[in-house]
Amino acid sequence: MAKIVLGIGTSHTPMLNAPASDWLRFIERDQPRPHLDQQGNPVTYEELARRAGPAMAAQITPERIAARHAAAMKHVEHISAVLCEAQIDTLIIVGDDQKELFGTDNQPSVLLYHGDSIRNVPLPRRAGPEWAWRASARYYEADAPRDYPVDAALSLHLIKRLIEREFDIACADHLPDGLGEGHAFGFVHTCLLKRAPLPVVPVFLNTYYPPNQPTPARCYRVGEVIAQAVADYPGDARVGVIASGGLSHFTIDEDLDGRVMQALRDKDRSALEGLAVKQLNGGNSEIRNWLCMAGASAHLDLQSMDYIPGYRTPAGTGTGLCFAVWK
Repeated sequence: MAKIVLGIGTSHTPMLNAPASDWLRFIERDQPRPHLDQQGNPVTYEELARRAGPAMAAQITPERIAARHAAAMKHVEHISAVLCEAQIDTLIIVGDDQKELFGTDNQPSVLLYHGDSIRNVPLPRRAGPEWAWRASARYYEADAPRDYPVDAALSLHLIKRLIEREFDIACADHLPDGLGEGHAFGFVHTCLLKRAPLPVVPVFLNTYYPPNQPTPARCYRVGEVIAQAVADYPGDARVGVIASGGLSHFTIDEDLDGRVMQALRDKDRSALEGLAVKQLNGGNSEIRNWLCMAGASAHLDLQSMDYIPGYRTPAGTGTGLCFAVWK
């Protein structure tokens, strides 16, 4: 029978696509954007800066940013090496779509893609700072669209099993003309797999957008049923599952991130399923991808986990960078 032999969780922020010298430039993007505080309430950048106070300056010195950037880059390379060395036949990618493919006219809560391939399309030049565009462009092909292989047979099997278990799963077998996979999936293809033609199964969770975000318990259960479905899939395929995104952002919440990581270490399902939904909005919502991966990888042992609070502005905005491997 097939089996899941590898679980991975990884942040995918554009900070990982940018040099350390650009991290402080993210203030240009963070000042005007809407924010949520650590309790999940709307807040302005100015109020976050007031709450952070002068102590935040020590978190964003050039020396500290350089050290954190270097550590994060080592983790990205480590995960890339783990994926290469694991000799898996298929990689299930759990990611979110930020209106890159799905909008308010049709926003699936959980979708499995089962086309024969999924397209990655170069990012058009757009208004805004050149440095920010360069960081986002690294999620995508540089020169021309490329079709990456999908394990359509396994995806259809997962869809069938999830439907049998009373999950109302959306599905798709192609992308709209001119569009390609979003950044959560592009990060895996271009930055981690180094464009290797490993078949994937894309699992889309609507982490960001009310009113149909799946609950934490639902996300975990989707992963659990995926693992059960892989186990009864014919053949002896070695399957990996990766959560792309998270942890807390744009307001870094080290307490929330710490509770999530501890629950993952302890395989504390009740703690993961009981995470406060109000704290899982905005960028924090991508923690849902980790919950799905945790459900699928519960039988595996944690090999490594590291956390880097990637502060980038005086307001304490940035990304709680986390990298973890289960085997």
